[in-house]
Amino acid sequence: MENQIKKIVFITGSSGFIGYHLAMFFLSNDWKVVGLDALTDYYDVKLKKARQKNLCENSNFHNYEGFIQDTKILNKIFLDHKPNIVIHLAAQAGVRYSIENPMSYVETNLLGTFQILEIARKYKPEHLLMASTSSVYGSNKDYPLHENQKCDTPISFYAATKLSNEAMAHSYSHLYEIPVTMFRFFTVYGPWGRPDMALFKFTKNIFLGEPIDVYNRGNMLRDFTYVEDLVKAIFLLTSKEPKKINERKEIIKNDNISAVAPFRVVNIGNSNPINLLDFIKELENILGKEAKKNFLSMQDGDIEKTHSDINLLISLTGFEPKTNIHEGIRQFVKWYKSYY
Repeated sequence: MENQIKKIVFITGSSGFIGYHLAMFFLSNDWKVVGLDALTDYYDVKLKKARQKNLCENSNFHNYEGFIQDTKILNKIFLDHKPNIVIHLAAQAGVRYSIENPMSYVETNLLGTFQILEIARKYKPEHLLMASTSSVYGSNKDYPLHENQKCDTPISFYAATKLSNEAMAHSYSHLYEIPVTMFRFFTVYGPWGRPDMALFKFTKNIFLGEPIDVYNRGNMLRDFTYVEDLVKAIFLLTSKEPKKINERKEIIKNDNISAVAPFRVVNIGNSNPINLLDFIKELENILGKEAKKNFLSMQDGDIEKTHSDINLLISLTGFEPKTNIHEGIRQFVKWYKSYY
């Protein structure tokens, strides 16, 4: 009888790019999914609504619209659904936009995340997993980037808010014994992606015959992570909640688990940096069309290179993201053509 009881996951940002794929993955594994999304207009709301519509076709998906700062909605979700697992993805994203509109990052990433921590303190889910970003590594150049490195030099306000989220979550984990896993994403791409991200913008402009902006004259390396690899990694991490120090049965090599809290940070990347110009070349080959390139200098807040050390992820889950850029870009282009 126990196997028939559905596990329940609460996902914030469920109509976002990653949230949508994650919710779909949990639904395909017969979980009950409760999603919350504010459908903000940072990018095309129609795209968010299309994702949401697909999710709502599954009877195991329960949809809520609203902000994570809204304690009334959060309390209703926990009282009505009693989720075992909470995955907090909702955020104001984007390095460049954080220079234009920093207040939106304070409201969502700081105040909103505070409310998620408060609701977790009140209802004590089995495991709280929260999104961070590779941007927190800031000016670090000790590659590959690993979770035990000091992260005290963020170079964008977006990164600073995400680093703050990690610190906030650690304090709540320590004070209230909430098992917390923070995951640091590395340049996620794939079908249903965000229109403000490079692959989406490049594809759109190449189709339209318009030039693409190539920053730092293309001298950038990115650890591109295919979205389906990412969500599988998150799914596997849900059952790997950190333990308090007196409850730990094994020591994992290079673990960064806290000495004072059931808290850890995990990189999720492909661990295979690709030159931006090679990425563009792959896209051109798949589209059968050459891009007009507008070479520009480095943008404020940007990082020249990302390269993830994913040994901890592999140790914890046995899973290693492997999707190469040819297959990942091909799947994105296939989706883009069918959607537009």
